[in-house]
Amino acid sequence: MTTYQEFIQQNEDRDGVRFSWNLWPSSRLEATRLVVPVSCLFTPLKERPDLPPVQYEPVLCSRANCKAVLNPLCQVDFRAKVWACNFCFQRNPFPPSYAGISEVNQPAELMPQFSTIEYIVQRGPQTPLIFLYVVDTCLEEEDLQALKGSLQMSLSLLPPNALVGLITFGRMVQVHELSCEGIAKSYVFRGTKDLTSKQIQVGLKRFFICTREATRHPSLFLQPIHRVDMNLTDLLGELQRDPWPVPQGKRPLRSTGVALSVAVGLLEGTFPNTGARVMLFVGGPPTQGPGMVVGDELKIPIRSWHDIQKDNARHLKKATKFYEALGNRSAANGHSIDIYACALDQTGLLEMKCLSNLTGGHIVMGDSFNTSLFTQTFQGVFSKDHNGDFRMAFGGVLEIKTSRELKVCGAIGPCVSLNSKGPYVSENEMGIGGTNQWKMCSLTPSSTLGIYLEVVNQHNAPIPQGGRGAIQFVTQYQHSNTQKRIRVTTITRNWADAQSQIQHIESSFDQEAAAVLMARLGVFRAESEEGPDVLRWLDRQLIRLCQKFGQYNKEDPTSFRLSESLSLYPQFMFHLRRSPFLQVFNNSPDESSYYRHHFTRQDLTQSLIMIQPILYSYSFHGPPEPVLLDSSSILPDRILLMDTFFQLVIYNGETIAQWQKAGYQEMPEYQNFKQLLKAPQDDANDILETRFPMPRYINTEHGGSQARFLLSKVNPSQTHNNLYAWGQESGAPILTDDVSLQVFMDHLKKLAVSSSA
Repeated sequence: MTTYQEFIQQNEDRDGVRFSWNLWPSSRLEATRLVVPVSCLFTPLKERPDLPPVQYEPVLCSRANCKAVLNPLCQVDFRAKVWACNFCFQRNPFPPSYAGISEVNQPAELMPQFSTIEYIVQRGPQTPLIFLYVVDTCLEEEDLQALKGSLQMSLSLLPPNALVGLITFGRMVQVHELSCEGIAKSYVFRGTKDLTSKQIQVGLKRFFICTREATRHPSLFLQPIHRVDMNLTDLLGELQRDPWPVPQGKRPLRSTGVALSVAVGLLEGTFPNTGARVMLFVGGPPTQGPGMVVGDELKIPIRSWHDIQKDNARHLKKATKFYEALGNRSAANGHSIDIYACALDQTGLLEMKCLSNLTGGHIVMGDSFNTSLFTQTFQGVFSKDHNGDFRMAFGGVLEIKTSRELKVCGAIGPCVSLNSKGPYVSENEMGIGGTNQWKMCSLTPSSTLGIYLEVVNQHNAPIPQGGRGAIQFVTQYQHSNTQKRIRVTTITRNWADAQSQIQHIESSFDQEAAAVLMARLGVFRAESEEGPDVLRWLDRQLIRLCQKFGQYNKEDPTSFRLSESLSLYPQFMFHLRRSPFLQVFNNSPDESSYYRHHFTRQDLTQSLIMIQPILYSYSFHGPPEPVLLDSSSILPDRILLMDTFFQLVIYNGETIAQWQKAGYQEMPEYQNFKQLLKAPQDDANDILETRFPMPRYINTEHGGSQARFLLSKVNPSQTHNNLYAWGQESGAPILTDDVSLQVFMDHLKKLAVSSSA
């Protein structure tokens, strides 16, 4: 018999689903007592090389308010050629094409191994992919040259039939006409005036509505790459810095808001409801016009968390409202917006984050366009799968159908609500709620949503023994090869009576998934609530969970025990409380927005690394091994490699650093030391090549200024306060007043066993 751990892993590999509970309590009352909601992490387009799509339409339930897809859980009468929907119990005839089915000749969607199946459907004309580059020209010369090189490189990666367009901006906004006549034409918009979609379309159409080209192409500004490749490469190569002079003590005038408004308006007027990507490359904050984040006076710094808390950020609300409106317009048309922000100071990501969060676009943050972090991450956007197709999909719509005992509370991830009110929707909202359908304008194989559910079955209406609840995820999307596809995942879990089977429910707890799902709820709350309030909420949930499932004697903290299925959960919460998702200290508002953006879209493995970084040790005492994320792991004769998802830190212990400075690695008799130094670098390179976005690479040593990246993450089990405690391993002391995991656990035990807590 498989263990729960194996069962959980098999389900993730096959269906891209991880549930917080793998046995569901059979009533609403019992479900609320479990503290962690019945919820799951769902990766709609999880890569499955062993899942070839089928070339026919899915069979739907005929009931108007159900429309569930035929799946392995449906009961089938092969003689009468009828199937019963497992959600609404409606009996449906099979279509004529299924006349030959029998017990031994079943279609794929009825086989248990096809709980996830993908259909290719022929609906509407196939439209090419659209890429619209929006480029900031107020960059330093070196940065602009590097960016131009990356953009020219990207043209060679696009499919030949893709449509491409170019908008550049500084003080003015220029929309470039991509004709093949050898004459560079562009249409200029003032960077200070907000324009409606209608004004943009009228302004641009006026110039080409009467030309013969207009009859063959809906827009001269978006052309097939195979027609304008050379022309656009030359145009990018000739781009100059914004010609407007920048006086001493001033910032360049940057009209980012109008440039984005023009981009959204152009796509809205030419290709509504079509897969398209706006790619914004920006090297500083918007300083004029709508969406302005800071004025052009350098003596007035861009807003900080302190300014926001004191209500001293004068442009914040207006700019955020402007970008939210643009994001919602773009999402309504199925267009995604990427932001590539490379600058040493903040660029306004806090205000602009909704552009990408609402549309499923990427956010990449770096110091300069002239770094491998940007160039390799940008290349990663165009990476391909085992079939040679782009790892990107467009125009996704996720619909969730549930058994009648369940309802959908909401989702947290790169999506917007489609406001579909139906029988599956709960009144209790978590995240983006009030619907069972969400739009995801852009998807990758790792895009993951947190889905939150509610058990609505009443306590006095027991579910028969052996009953099962089911959920169906239906994801419609445009594949990168322009095919329309539908992926259907139908999963089921057993109901359990929480009074007689509480131990079984406890064993079914997936502490990794639960930690990430609760963390997403915390991060979602942190966007609208005060930081300390969110921490208090998380602490209360943790204490209640420990009171419910801990084994202890009242008022005796030393007797407190947690079973194996919950033992790591408090540790995840400890590291989450210290993480940049909830702690804004020492992070700018832009950095906090960037970290939260990635946390709410990555899959379980990457999310866990973000919550609790992985630490590997390299030494002469044995092969590389994972070690505790603890100050006791920092030893003089060790090299440590820490992966936080956003950074990769190689840290040489004191002795190792001294040997390296002495040049031992260059001596033939110390080749083993040379190999030891190389091992973590090789492992780091493997991660750098595969991760998107590429992490920041930091090589430091004991006493180095960048050692702070490691020291701020490890559990401070040894600090300057308890350094001389007897019997402790001689790890490095951390100069901090933060509590250690041990103190946190002692306090948690005390509260959990207390009668008054």
